[in-house]
Amino acid sequence: MKVPIAWPIRGGAIDLEPWALMGVVNATPDSFSDGGLHLDPAAAATAAVTMVEAGATVIDVGGESTRPGADRVDAAEQIRRVVPVIESIRGRSDVAISIDTTLSEVAKAAIEAGANAINDVAAGTEDPAIFAVAAETRAGLVLMHRRLPPTEDRYSDRYDAPPTYSDVVAEVTSFLLDRAAVAESAGVDPAAIALDPGLGFGKSVEQNYALIARLGEIATLGRPLLVGASRKSFIGAVAGVAEPAERVPGSVVAAVVGWSAGARLIRTHDVAATRQGLEVARAVLGATPIA
Repeated sequence: MKVPIAWPIRGGAIDLEPWALMGVVNATPDSFSDGGLHLDPAAAATAAVTMVEAGATVIDVGGESTRPGADRVDAAEQIRRVVPVIESIRGRSDVAISIDTTLSEVAKAAIEAGANAINDVAAGTEDPAIFAVAAETRAGLVLMHRRLPPTEDRYSDRYDAPPTYSDVVAEVTSFLLDRAAVAESAGVDPAAIALDPGLGFGKSVEQNYALIARLGEIATLGRPLLVGASRKSFIGAVAGVAEPAERVPGSVVAAVVGWSAGARLIRTHDVAATRQGLEVARAVLGATPIA
């Protein structure tokens, strides 16, 4: 399996060896886990710096909750939320920043404020112009699989009937390859495109675990692979944990399994705990067994 060792972004590249931790800073009042915690730019910057000190190499800033059932937020409001946060983080750290948005106008404003990459959970299906922004600014670009917008989606453990896939891994992989091809045709550097299978988005609990178990099949595509299982409902479903903030141990296990399968970008709310789990896994895998 050929795993990329770097992810080109605006202004440089992210070292993916042995991993790159992406800390979550949501400038939203309604995100499922950290909603309301980072609305103040100074508080958001402090949280980001703390994450960097704990081992984060990317800070993912969002101004619209993507949790199932969330209301949509227009470009002007997203910009109002995220630009001061990005500027505040940039004033205190040179850490790479990604903007979590599906809208080209927001992506452009965020990059002008100091962001280096675009994390598009709609993979350009909501606003294809986002590809032109990525190409023109030479920003890194994450393309994620999801079937439905937040207003139509459900938590993985709350579907009346599970989403229908003939083979969830094959269909997710095909979608991501198709979207990457569209991005490349718009001028995005192929090496700058990272793929995200979209754990927790439009998948049942069982389908999410099928994706985790077979992440290696997506890693064989040879592109940077991002995994974002942090605190999600499918973690709580099998662990019997209702409160997202209490799902850290399960989230760390999912991150470790994802990393061992070839994912090198790990998106997490809990940078210190995730790094500790990954460091232990690396030590175990690198140890010489006693005869």
